[in-house]
Amino acid sequence: MSDLQSRLDRIRQTITSDKFLKNRGLGKDVPFYAFDYPVQSERQVSDHLGWLLDDIAKKNELHIGNVNVFELAIEQLRNRGLYDKSLSMEATKGVPALLNALKGPLEPGKLSAALMARFAGQKLDMVFLTGVGAAYPLVRTHSLLNNLQPLLGSVPLVLFYPGRFNGQSLQLFGDLQETPYYRAFRLVD
Repeated sequence: MSDLQSRLDRIRQTITSDKFLKNRGLGKDVPFYAFDYPVQSERQVSDHLGWLLDDIAKKNELHIGNVNVFELAIEQLRNRGLYDKSLSMEATKGVPALLNALKGPLEPGKLSAALMARFAGQKLDMVFLTGVGAAYPLVRTHSLLNNLQPLLGSVPLVLFYPGRFNGQSLQLFGDLQETPYYRAFRLVD
């Protein structure tokens, strides 16, 4: 069994434990966790998460808010009538112009509010964030996490991260510049 598969297999036990669900051992730290993995294993992780979400829905009474950040960004652009315009702008003016134009509509505070609106009136036991690799460079993970922190309160968040997280910084795809992020813990080693 691969190291990654072994780590994937430990997720269920970790996230269904009382320690995780009740934020024990964190002190006053926010209950944000990262599960990092090699970008080439995206499909394996996605397949495992599909199974995991289905299995937990059948066997536990936990409500997991599962959000694909890339899909959330596209949804926000479509809701504002900007999706087709964005595609045209990319084709005619290029990626830098598009990224500059989308800074406002995809601002992390707006995306965080949209994410939370998906679960309005629901009791969440935890939130899974996926699709951050596909959302780059439209959405910066550390900025989104910073904006989600006050909105989620004590609800644990698990970031599935195609890259490296060493407990101090995030490095998307394992080769981009590291971005300091000190508020998360490794989900499983």
